[in-house]
Amino acid sequence: MKSEELDITFQESVARINAHTEPFPADFLLRLYAYYKKATNNYGRPSSSKPIINAFKTNALFQVKDVSEDEAKQVYIDLVNNYFLYRE
Repeated sequence: MKSEELDITFQESVARINAHTEPFPADFLLRLYAYYKKATNNYGRPSSSKPIINAFKTNALFQVKDVSEDEAKQVYIDLVNNYFLYRE
């Protein structure tokens, strides 16, 4: 997939997640969080008011430290597609 196509598909996947109204499993949300942060090159500190959630988010980010931005976008897209494939 070309970089421009990847960006468009990634943004569509983000919009699909944001439009979904039912709750997601916590482990799925952590994976999405980590790959989204990596894909968008956003390394701000987790900002939850609960320290345990920040710890889980930090750990999730650590696990994707060696993934490129394009790889992170593709994994995010795959996670979203697989989630909705098996949930709908």
